[in-house]
Amino acid sequence: MSEPGFAVMDVGGTHLRTGIYQPGSGRLEAARRVLTDGIALHPGDPEMDLQQRVTEQIVTEAAKTLCLGDVMGLGVAFAGPVTATGSVLAAPTIWGGDSRRLDLADLLRNRLGVPVTVVNDLTAAVWRYVRGPDEPPFCLLTISSGIGNKVYWGGRVLIDDDGYGGELGHWACGADVAIVPCDCGGSGHLGAVASGRGVLAAARAAGLKDLPGYQESALGRSVFRPADLSNEVLAAAIRDHDVFGTDVLRASLRPLAQAIMAVFFAIGVRRFRIIGGFAQAIGSRYAQLLTEALQEIGGFGLTAADIDQLVTMGHADDDHSLIGAGRMLVRTGTGIPTGEVA
Repeated sequence: MSEPGFAVMDVGGTHLRTGIYQPGSGRLEAARRVLTDGIALHPGDPEMDLQQRVTEQIVTEAAKTLCLGDVMGLGVAFAGPVTATGSVLAAPTIWGGDSRRLDLADLLRNRLGVPVTVVNDLTAAVWRYVRGPDEPPFCLLTISSGIGNKVYWGGRVLIDDDGYGGELGHWACGADVAIVPCDCGGSGHLGAVASGRGVLAAARAAGLKDLPGYQESALGRSVFRPADLSNEVLAAAIRDHDVFGTDVLRASLRPLAQAIMAVFFAIGVRRFRIIGGFAQAIGSRYAQLLTEALQEIGGFGLTAADIDQLVTMGHADDDHSLIGAGRMLVRTGTGIPTGEVA
């Protein structure tokens, strides 16, 4: 490495990704990914065993990354609520829902001997879009297998010391529109309705209900049986303006648009940045359709031109949490033993 950097890690339910963030260039180097050795690979294993296995994997992969060059510290973005001291409270997509609290930041400092900061993955991703100390408020939304959000305001991410805040995916937007249950076990949650998983389930159900209409659509021409439909085919059809797929997406976007307007009405945020695999697979058309849903709802105090500016797409890659973790460490320093730092 040409200059001292920061080791960064993104721990998700499917993949564990690592890299070196170079502050001078703002580039992510030596990026690599492995499958997370958790519940997705071992669905029947006890949760405490999964927690231990993933923890050891985190230590091992972090140690490999630290050996790659002159590294000033480690930033970990974790898919679950994280306290102000870097403790993981829950990780249902990684090791299940009933495991004990894990003081991950302290564990990594003791095992690795370097400064460590642990934050929620979306909290880290926010910092990728903070260009300086005068950055105006914005809300980052991820639309993938689930839905999450974080709000940046006045130099910090708005969450409490227990890591809570930014859980729009668990807003109960109406049980009657939910086809799949939320990961938390609840029903009618936004994350089960407007996520990639929820929209796919809705498309399959719509295809079974109107099989002739489905089979005449781009979806049916690509995948004959609705039960075999995939998110990749669905996203491609929506990008190409397929009417059947677009109508399914429009129905799911209305509760998401209502949630966005609720955030605006509650705290006045006027910028919403969209990331996440499902939304990014559809691309700019996703932002266009979401904006149309926002226009249909309308917003007190907002003109049509204002609403047109509410939503933009984030960078078209999956490096948000890695680059964000690096930028966060640059902004906050590496010696601060806290998780959700200001």
